[in-house]
Parts: sequence; C-alpha cells; structure tokens
Amino acid sequence: MTGSGVRVSVFGKTDLGLTRDHNEDTFLVADLSTGNASLQPSVREHEVGVRGSLFMVADGMGGAAAGEIASAMATDLIFRHLSTTWTTDEEATATRFAFRMREAVELANAEIYGYAREHPDLRGMGTTVTAAGVYGEDLYLTQIGDSRGYLVRRGEAIQLTKDQSLMQRLVDAGELTEEEAEQSERRNIILQALGPDPRVKVDLTHQTLRRDDTLIICSDGLSGLVRREEFGRMVTEHPDLAELCSALIDLANERGGPDNITVVAARFEGDALPEPDEAEGVGYQVYDLPEPDTEPRPEPAPVEATPEPVPALPADPDPAAGRSRGLLILAAVFALLALLLTLLL
Repeated sequence: MTGSGVRVSVFGKTDLGLTRDHNEDTFLVADLSTGNASLQPSVREHEVGVRGSLFMVADGMGGAAAGEIASAMATDLIFRHLSTTWTTDEEATATRFAFRMREAVELANAEIYGYAREHPDLRGMGTTVTAAGVYGEDLYLTQIGDSRGYLVRRGEAIQLTKDQSLMQRLVDAGELTEEEAEQSERRNIILQALGPDPRVKVDLTHQTLRRDDTLIICSDGLSGLVRREEFGRMVTEHPDLAELCSALIDLANERGGPDNITVVAARFEGDALPEPDEAEGVGYQVYDLPEPDTEPRPEPAPVEATPEPVPALPADPDPAAGRSRGLLILAAVFALLALLLTLLL
C-alpha cells in the first residue's frame, strides 16, 4: 500500500470528572507511518500512511497511583510495539496489521502483569483498553474491558465494540434487557482487564470505513452517561472535533461526572473512501485471524518491551482503594457461576 487516499482528522480529551481526585484514564493518537504520537497539527490532520494510524483509550484501576500507571503503560507499550515491530515488518498487509495489533495488546498485558508482581504496592492494578487501528479503508479494534468504540455514519451512532462485563454477559444470555443493564448497580463489574491475569483473550473486530464516518472511542465515564443515539446527534451538532470532545465531556459532567471522562474522535474523508451504502452492515463484527504457520502467538513472558520509569508511589497507599475494582472482577466470576447454576437447574 502506498498513499491510501484516506484523510483523518482527530482530537482527544480527558477530564477528571466531578467526584474523582485523580485521573486514571489515558488516551493516545498516533500516525504510525511517521511515528508521531501527539495532538500536534501534523497528527490532528493527516493522510493515513503506509503503516496506518492508531487511536486508544485506556481506563485504569487499582487505587492510589496504580490505575494511572496501568493505563499509561498500556497505551505506551501498544504504541511502542506497533511503531517498532509493525513498522519494520516485511509483510505490510491488512491482516498482518490486525495480527500485530492483537499481539501488542497481549504483550502489554504480560508486561503490566509482570510489573505488578514485582511491585507489591501495585498488585491487582489493571486497565481497560480500546485500541482502534486504521489501515487504508479498514478499521480494526482490539478490546479489553468496557471502554467503547462507536461509529457515526450519516448521523446514526452504532456501537462497534462489546463490553466484557457481567451486564453484557447477562444481556447476551437473555437474562436482562439492555435498558435494565444500563440501570443496574452492577454495570461497572468487568470480566477482563489488562494486568490482573497473565493471559487475556483479545476481542478483535473489523469495520470497513466509508466517507465522512466518525469514530468515537471513550471510557465508561462517558458511555455510562451518554446514550448511543446521543453520540450521533452530538456529532451532527459539533462538526469541529475539538468542540465535539468538549461538548461530550460537558454533557457527562452535567449528569454528575462520577468518573474520569475520556474521548477520542476521528473523522475519515478522501476520494479513496466510497460513499456509504445502506445495504452494508455496520456494528460488532468479529475478525478471525488466520494463525501464522511460522510465527507462534506471543507467550506472556518474557516480553521485549520495557516500560519507561514511572514516578514513585506515595509511601502509604490506601490498600482498600487498590482492591476496589479488582474485587469487582472477582465478584463477576462468582456471579457468572451463580448464573450458570441457575440455568442448569
């Protein structure tokens, strides 16, 4: 692939919210062809190059500084792996790009898991991650946890990702409606995160882009307060992406802002993208990778990437805070076991 003919405009923003005392969210936008990860003008408006583009949101957990460290490590490690291994890969194909994205998430999990084991004060730390990679007209998403990706096409927002959460599992089993799940007090219980376990199952999905599509990826501090259909309306009302990100965060804060709020918005244009076709399906579409014959999937350890030095933690972190969301994952496991027993009896 030479010049893709696909142009992307992108912006991202994160906010503390109204009740948290520190921000555990992280986002990253990058032009993988130039290796530039920033919100500089050359990244905010660029043509998707020969190695594609990358957008990520991560929502950390673990209390004290652990969540901040986990989400920062996740975005850094995923970007670093793609900007070194993928950009020098002799096989520059869409399938290989998708493989490298999944591989990067798996390696990031192994690194965070190992780092937490070496630092007892950080044990149990973890993070969600939704990473969106664009290669030509192909959009790939790798998902861990309950941050989300939406595609807005012709004013309608469609969710591209599926939450790895207890509520989503109950909805899939027919035990709850989506409306009931959104109101449940257990809606924040997630089944998987980067860091707590040595291995993860990466959810890899695919969507073909069309002209004027807008991608939104966000933490649950936004998706938990703004309904899917409202994303479509907001994209229509705010064509400027910086204004769109600010408006979405303001809306979440108007509704209480109980969590950190992070959003990345990207719009795709260019003659290489066809106009949308009403007959095309849009939504959650699993992408099955062919397993390579010569290169096995990465083992969780050892890993090649090494995290940047991180600031020292406070001398006496609150252990209860550090266990809070980790306990939610454990609770989810027990809840699922109870559900299975109920269905069997």
